[in-house]
Amino acid sequence: MATSENSSNASHPASRIVSVEARTVTIPLDTPTSFSTRQVFARDYVVVRIRTEDGHEGQGFCYGGSRGGSLVASAVQILLAPLLVGKNALNVEGLWAEMYKDTLLHGRAGSVMRALSIVDIALWDRNARAAGLPLSQYLGGTGQTSVPAYASGGYYLEGKTPDKLAQEMVSYVKMGFKAVKMKVGRGDLKSEEARIRAVREAIGDDIVLTLDANNAWQDVSTAMEYMKRYEPSNPYWIEEPFGPDDIENHAELAKRTRVMVATGEIEAGRWRHKELIEKRAAAILQTDAAVCGGITEFRKIAATAASFGVAMCPHWFHDLHVHLVASTPNAQYAEFFADDQVLNFRRLVDTQLEVRDGELVVPTTPGLGFRLREDMLNQYASGPWA
Repeated sequence: MATSENSSNASHPASRIVSVEARTVTIPLDTPTSFSTRQVFARDYVVVRIRTEDGHEGQGFCYGGSRGGSLVASAVQILLAPLLVGKNALNVEGLWAEMYKDTLLHGRAGSVMRALSIVDIALWDRNARAAGLPLSQYLGGTGQTSVPAYASGGYYLEGKTPDKLAQEMVSYVKMGFKAVKMKVGRGDLKSEEARIRAVREAIGDDIVLTLDANNAWQDVSTAMEYMKRYEPSNPYWIEEPFGPDDIENHAELAKRTRVMVATGEIEAGRWRHKELIEKRAAAILQTDAAVCGGITEFRKIAATAASFGVAMCPHWFHDLHVHLVASTPNAQYAEFFADDQVLNFRRLVDTQLEVRDGELVVPTTPGLGFRLREDMLNQYASGPWA
């Protein structure tokens, strides 16, 4: 007797998965770039493609850190691909549950969850392309043709004075963005105060200014010393003030400062996000679909957040998250990188998002709305598709 899965495959032979492949891509930064606690010289990305019997192909991708891309690619190749080949690509929820259960001893967070995430993204992309719909509409769009975005930058670079930082933020405002983000937490109290004051004076009072600390502090008292210097410049949020596991300190800081606390960009799974929400540790979740468990898990997290009145401002890959912001009622902003210097993944994308009046235009072509450039993959990849 045929199993329900086999019966489903028999009903939809065109959507049967015939291959799952991954590659690690390492792209050096043109200029070494610093956050509060570390410096980056290159970025690893992992890309996945899933093909089905009808010839449709979906693609997924994630950030693998500065040296960890091969771990993510191996998880796809060793743990996940054997589970998926022969299965029905339309059964996304069932496939997610099967992958999560089968990798329980290895995953739940980190490289294996990133691998699950990008496979899940590739499935959604394939299915939207097969349906002839943009991913945002396939997910159930909100009707938005463009979505609010903030321009992300303000990194620490050698010789970058507060005036130069302010000029960078002004350049984003001139592009039409009504919200910008800068890095904080690397310098001493005096230098940090000078940086944020210079930016606020340059962009004016009507532009939303957000701050990203990238896990800068270990305790609430230190964080509050910095927040006292930041608060007069009226920042909208303070992002990742502590390490991701330090939920109690996030919650305590949220009580003490009038600035909203935002976090969640490297958090995985609906359960940890639920703890962040219930402990009032985040007024804004920056959940990354390429980290948390894919689009399938992102949607569950967003629905839970909506029940608590918490906004979603997904982190990083704007080419992916423009679709999720456009299909998530409680999504507030997408993060956008104006050039390919920090998010150098942009060099792999054949069609860049259109920016109109400081908003990102939602793609209208099927799936994600772009393809990965094979020539650039060949230039930067550590090996062939496997």
